[in-house]
Amino acid sequence: MAGALNFTPAPILRPLSTRKLSNKRLFIVHSSTNSSETPVASTSVSIKEEPSSGFSISPPPNFKPPKPKPFSVRPDKVFDILGASLALVFRLTTSVLVSGYSASFVPKNEISSEDYALEFAGFKLKETSKLGPRPEKPIEIYEFESCPFCRKVREIVAVLDLDVLFYPCPRNGPNFRPRAAQMGGKKQFPYMVDPNTGVSMYESDDIIKYLVEKYGDGKVPIMLSLGLLTTLTEGFAMIGRMGKGSSYTPSKLPSKPLDIWAYEASPFCKVVREVLVELELPHLLHSCARGSPKRHVLKQRVGHFQVPYLEDPNTGVQMFESAEIIEYLRATYAL
Repeated sequence: MAGALNFTPAPILRPLSTRKLSNKRLFIVHSSTNSSETPVASTSVSIKEEPSSGFSISPPPNFKPPKPKPFSVRPDKVFDILGASLALVFRLTTSVLVSGYSASFVPKNEISSEDYALEFAGFKLKETSKLGPRPEKPIEIYEFESCPFCRKVREIVAVLDLDVLFYPCPRNGPNFRPRAAQMGGKKQFPYMVDPNTGVSMYESDDIIKYLVEKYGDGKVPIMLSLGLLTTLTEGFAMIGRMGKGSSYTPSKLPSKPLDIWAYEASPFCKVVREVLVELELPHLLHSCARGSPKRHVLKQRVGHFQVPYLEDPNTGVQMFESAEIIEYLRATYAL
């Protein structure tokens, strides 16, 4: 899947808080995408410069992005990754694969070296999907990490391979939690806005049903259709993280949303998302579970596929490696 993204500024509603930020902005993100079982070669991003939020935002002194280290865990992050991996057990790998996933081994010369593919003994794993209509503009979702109802919606985002503009709403967050309440009239999450249709709604099950009918095949995956059992297993899935991604850490609000290439089932992506939420950093998620055409897009852009991958248009930083991304986010945005 390829996309052309354009960011257009719109005034943000003043937060219901005594914390003051000058020239605060909200972002409306416009995108165009093509749906195809054949990966598209490239994606382009166009961003209009906006006034800063009143704080100086720059990477740490002498900062240098790390080189990607596939299939490795930094020793001090082993327990974090193990805790985040519990979700794979309780959720039976829901959100690991995109809709209509299929895979087969083919001779390695049948897949271009520019495309993403796992390689085994002279063969490559060809992974494809059958995706529904692509939204012209990213779906907007107000939510936070340690909420089982929010997790349900994030899982269907991965299954449908959607790009979503997330507005994090951690407890005591001064910006997007009050704004969601003003827009929808309730302090309840998740809250979804579809700028393509004008539809906005609460209730995770209703959001899931809407998304699969509008951008999928109309069928809710079985692990998301079990009612109370789904909600309970979503809660159990987060036990290993003990409420991470739920409370606000004072931070600088960036003038542009960050871009993160990730997917819900990955424990490496999970620990980064927790920090994005705690710092209340709006971010455009390029979901890329197994079978996603965006895996090819990312490899063609940067020469390598690995998630999470962060692109920060506020500083120009682009980087792999979850542990170092977390350190970068805290050093750059935490107050």
